[in-house]
Amino acid sequence: MSTHSCVLAPHLKHALSQGEGGKYGRMFPNLPPLESGEFTLLALGRAGSLMDAAAGAHDRDNPRIPAGFTFLGQFIAHDITADRSLLHHHARLAELRNFRTPRLDLESLYGAGPSGDPFLYDLNDPDKFLLGINDAGRQDDLPRNQQGRALISDPRDDVHLIISQMHLAFLKFHNRVVDLLRAQGVSPSAVFNEARRQVTWHYQWIVVHEFLPLTVGKDLVNELLTNGLKFYAYDEQSNIPVEFADAAYRFGHSQIRSMYLLNSGGAKGQVFPDCAGACPVPHDRIVEWAYFFQVDDARPPQASKRIDTLLAHSLMDLPASVVGETNTPEEHSLAYRDLERGRALDLPSGEAIARAMGVKPLSRDKLGLNVLGWQGETPLWYYILKEAEVQTGGKRLGDVGGRIVAEVLFGLLDADATSYLNAEKEWRPSLPSRQARHFTMADLLRYAGAA
Repeated sequence: MSTHSCVLAPHLKHALSQGEGGKYGRMFPNLPPLESGEFTLLALGRAGSLMDAAAGAHDRDNPRIPAGFTFLGQFIAHDITADRSLLHHHARLAELRNFRTPRLDLESLYGAGPSGDPFLYDLNDPDKFLLGINDAGRQDDLPRNQQGRALISDPRDDVHLIISQMHLAFLKFHNRVVDLLRAQGVSPSAVFNEARRQVTWHYQWIVVHEFLPLTVGKDLVNELLTNGLKFYAYDEQSNIPVEFADAAYRFGHSQIRSMYLLNSGGAKGQVFPDCAGACPVPHDRIVEWAYFFQVDDARPPQASKRIDTLLAHSLMDLPASVVGETNTPEEHSLAYRDLERGRALDLPSGEAIARAMGVKPLSRDKLGLNVLGWQGETPLWYYILKEAEVQTGGKRLGDVGGRIVAEVLFGLLDADATSYLNAEKEWRPSLPSRQARHFTMADLLRYAGAA
């Protein structure tokens, strides 16, 4: 869900649409692309359009989903995609071949491990991650070089303050698990690998049993756990369908609030530009996670924004530091960039996928594009946002969006022989939690000492 949603150059379009190197593919390969003109995408996606929540407008709170899950979703996206070259406006095809296999395995955190990426780890204790020291002398920032750049495996996890603080929480979580294993007498030679396994499996559990039920609903999650997948298919190796990466999973852009309260000191800001990353996090800007997850029963967290077709105005007018220099004003709009990306990758319409799933498509009146004189069917990304708004009041994804998101994330776990669903089917979380044999993001943050 990174806001770095660049428009693909033509020579990259074929590589991604055909699944270059097996990393990308198509969930519905036989559906024709939606025919949509540049003018209509500009009219729909530019700042000031019907997708722009006016500056200062009140966020429509989603009572189901705390604000932190928007950023957990972004963290998950960075874990499974690793398309770092797509953050740059002059990506090279050769770089696309270097993507890692898409898995929910926290490679975005661990990199190549203490031997392959030693700069990520503590020189004096290489089983643990290196943590950064902030201006108050506390380990409440990522480790950084002298120019303020984070020393982490995936630079996208430093694109803004909230995602960088989440990455830090996972570093602390790993370090705490290392301490636990040592106290349990685990062999020194086995501590790192066992810590990584436990951290990864607890993270996977959170994705399956908390993130997905909130995002798509418990009924669909239970169906997939019981009956398996209907539409996401893979051969020997999993892939990321472009319908997921470039449409359905971008639902998180709609969840972003216009403003966030960061901590009890009153620090607040928009994600961009106020919380822009790639710089040290001062002590008065650290994230207190009780404002984002239910870590304190006495203090409810901020809600995420409802999933609908309105984006925070700050996302419709992104700064040049995020999108780069451009002569096209519309390219500062994340909505336009998401719509254009779908067109560049020849994505089918939302209606076409609904029919392929056996779901009745939304009517033109409910989609609401008649006011633009829109002809034909609907861009997949917009359709999924409007579907959530119409079918669930924006509280979770609807039939098409929910099915795509849930099946792909389940499929990535199913294709990974090392995931807890395959390696140990009866496994249950073992770390301290509020509910026995369960584990939530709030439990992770409390145990990590990051709450």
